[in-house]
Amino acid sequence: MEFLIVSGLSGAGKSTVMSILEDSGFFCVDNLPPVLIPKFAEVCLAGMGSYERVAMVCDIRAGEQFDGLFQAMDTLKAMEFHYKVLFVDADTAAIIQRYKETRRSHPLLAETGSLSKAVERERAAMEPLRARADYIITTTTLPVRKLRGQVLDMFAPHRNTVSEMSISVTSFGFKYGIPLEADLVFDVRFLPNPFYVAELRPLTGLDKGVADYVFATPSAQELMEHLRGLMDFLLPHFVEEGKSALVIAVGCTGGRHRSVAVTHALCEYIQGLGYGAGETHRDMTRA
Repeated sequence: MEFLIVSGLSGAGKSTVMSILEDSGFFCVDNLPPVLIPKFAEVCLAGMGSYERVAMVCDIRAGEQFDGLFQAMDTLKAMEFHYKVLFVDADTAAIIQRYKETRRSHPLLAETGSLSKAVERERAAMEPLRARADYIITTTTLPVRKLRGQVLDMFAPHRNTVSEMSISVTSFGFKYGIPLEADLVFDVRFLPNPFYVAELRPLTGLDKGVADYVFATPSAQELMEHLRGLMDFLLPHFVEEGKSALVIAVGCTGGRHRSVAVTHALCEYIQGLGYGAGETHRDMTRA
């Protein structure tokens, strides 16, 4: 079982770290009072494998109870319960700037009367825990995508980075509107339209006759070359940036023939690259 205590300075990025951990499979609990940590550990052990990876935040928001964290950690050690501590840090100037941008209130602001004093008081209170931490992440100049990579390198080193992003490729008809959830939209209305071929009109882009008709022209072949090249370029960058879901929309007039054929071909190519991709056809069965 992997049990991680996450702490650090307010405004340093603990919430972002917890979101990354949760996305990677951790069961996450925020702001647990230190006195409850040993009991929580017992519950996790009694879960019979239901809680294999657990991360919990305990920080200065616990107030006077925060002083009990070391006692809780000693209790865990006496229980022979293995845990690690991750400390999230940042310099004072960066934290102050973040609070100004978000307009949130520091937990110690009411006691100190000034944001800089609040940060420094918290830093002094947290120093003993920082000294005992197994991992320290300093986020002062760390963009979110690099923070994500650093956290995952620590706690999911054997992950398949390609499978981290789910991809949905959907066809649609422009006359019914562009899908609101689309990240990328491609217009294939310039391709030859099977609608005007009597024997193909009742079929869809999933039928071989329609697909053969759509891809018979040089312009269609060139389109797929460009789309494949674009996927080769974009998808690794999206993964590196930390994007967890991507929606690609391909549209023609009615969403029945051309867009369906291109969507199917594009999804197959993306799957061949190793990504978890699925296809949908929003308007294919519309009259």
